[in-house]
Amino acid sequence: MPYSPDEIETLAELAPHVRRGTLAGLTLQGLDLTGVDLAGVALADTLFVGCHFVDRQVAAELVLRGAAVIPPFPDAPFTTHPSRLYSAEDLAAGFAQDGFEGMYDTVVYRHFVKQGGATPDVRTAIAQRLHDSGIDDALEEEMAEWRGLHPGGPVVGIMGGHAEPRGSHGYRQAADISNRLTANGALVVTGGGPGVMEAANLGAYLPGDALTEAVDELATAPDFRDHDRYTGKALDLRAKFPSTGGGLAIPTWLYGHEPANLFAAKIAKYFSNALREDIILRLARGGIVFAEGRAGTVQEVFQAATKTFYATDGPSGPFVFLGARYWTEDLPAPALLRTLLTAAPGGDQSHLVHVTDDIDEALAVLTGG
Repeated sequence: MPYSPDEIETLAELAPHVRRGTLAGLTLQGLDLTGVDLAGVALADTLFVGCHFVDRQVAAELVLRGAAVIPPFPDAPFTTHPSRLYSAEDLAAGFAQDGFEGMYDTVVYRHFVKQGGATPDVRTAIAQRLHDSGIDDALEEEMAEWRGLHPGGPVVGIMGGHAEPRGSHGYRQAADISNRLTANGALVVTGGGPGVMEAANLGAYLPGDALTEAVDELATAPDFRDHDRYTGKALDLRAKFPSTGGGLAIPTWLYGHEPANLFAAKIAKYFSNALREDIILRLARGGIVFAEGRAGTVQEVFQAATKTFYATDGPSGPFVFLGARYWTEDLPAPALLRTLLTAAPGGDQSHLVHVTDDIDEALAVLTGG
């Protein structure tokens, strides 16, 4: 993760500032400061967010010395200002001991539901907003690092049904196109759920020669509603095929009843679904693949179309719809989308819409090949 000169997110980053005797104007995020001596350190306009101190008296003294302190929320089972994105290991923590109900991801979801879901009380809402702000910041830094390492590399979204069973034709298609996009230098981003989304992150996680075997193994636990088997099989596969790949996933606890997608390399999990949806589509400027899906997928189609219509996030990549019969007969969204995009204020954008059954054709559209 790139270093941000105004944000301190590790004790190693903090140490030179303490030696210089000033933290003025800096933001410290999520640090355990119980063993750090800040006596004599200048604190004018220093912001401490979600940091841990020996006791409240220390925090009060920092405020008296010119700092602002937003403390952690001790009743929340999540970090109120995370300094990095989640990993699969973070979300699955506790599964080995207590199964699906005991893993971090599920514990946070149960708390989310208990506190009112999408309409929590004020205290919980503040904690959730702080958390999501931390994820925003970490995601921005992660993307800056990725773009630095892959200048000009496209970010491609892969959307589709969450209920697509492991091993199905649609699941294998999503894994295949993601695998090939990744090999072509793209960063694959998904909504972080099961089904098509898991398949896409899996395709970015594994080399092509291992992908068929991996999908066959996962297909022995095909249904995400069988939470323990579904999650356990994913963890078994990760142990068998360790990898640092997997692309990016951006899920939400609004859909926390679905098991976590554990194949993404980085996971930006949000409480706010509206924020999360917008971020996925804002990032995916290299194009979007829409596999078969229903209400959620169609929502994403037209939310993405709005961005393309008004060019709110710059030039748009292609919209590739996988499944010609489905997208022309069952849910003919592409036809409406073409009609809409012909009237875009910046000129006709209907040429961006493609419907195909052919992975090679889809890949050529997305890569310009």
